[in-house]
Amino acid sequence: MPSLKDLRNRIASVKATQKITKAMQMVAAAKLRRAQTAAEAARPYAERMAVVLGNIASGITVGPETPRLLAGTGSDRVHLLIVCTAERGLCGAFNSSIARLARDHANRLLAEGKTVKIVCVGKKGYDILRRQFAEQIIEFVDLRSVRQIGFEQADMIAQKVLARFEAGEFDVATLFYSRFRSVIAQIPTAQQIIPAQIEASAGAPDAVYEYEPEEGEILTTLLPRNLTVQIFRALLENAASEQGARMSAMDNATRNAGEMIKKQTMTYNRSRQAMITKELIEIISGAEAL
Repeated sequence: MPSLKDLRNRIASVKATQKITKAMQMVAAAKLRRAQTAAEAARPYAERMAVVLGNIASGITVGPETPRLLAGTGSDRVHLLIVCTAERGLCGAFNSSIARLARDHANRLLAEGKTVKIVCVGKKGYDILRRQFAEQIIEFVDLRSVRQIGFEQADMIAQKVLARFEAGEFDVATLFYSRFRSVIAQIPTAQQIIPAQIEASAGAPDAVYEYEPEEGEILTTLLPRNLTVQIFRALLENAASEQGARMSAMDNATRNAGEMIKKQTMTYNRSRQAMITKELIEIISGAEAL
């Protein structure tokens, strides 16, 4: 049985940890409001971009002159997985959920005989995936030095992906991130971005538009922009989801620390009472012996 000093040290250690988790929870709550606002503000722009692409794409016929970002390469043999996670931990199952979705997708493609390449955006996803897919990881994008995610980071990642696509390194690209719903709910999401997926509803406009210049020329400019927009949205959704998950995880950790302190304090009081009782018995027994 631990001594009273050991129990006091344990209680003091758990109290110190509780202060840290409480502080991290408050910091995450403050960052969450800003990140959630940014993520919600980016959604209408990304969704409207999809509608515009659908309207334009509905007016063209797929052919040799169709942009490859829309028509694809005509093959799906090589797949690129862009896995976006956080740079830091202590946020519950946020990182592992995204990595698990990407891992299951990669295993399914490998079982079908496809070639898989992985680009990791975020250190935690890289640390998880390299245990099983070290040979498939072709690039790691480190954003630890970036204090606040901006459009320039998304554009930098998009340019890397476009360069690899133009070099013929892959046929299909899928983006993995966590969509923010609430503090306690973040949804791991897989979105195909190359070739661009045009929803049926987006491709059936209520009005007929005439475009100048031609639709193909517009798509040549708009599709790379859409790639950057979708990656930017994923990074913002991830930022909000990370802070929400960290806030929830630190709240649970603070509660667990409180329960542990209560149990340790009760054990300490019982041990102290037993020791006092034992000493009293020894004193009384000694006095009677005299």
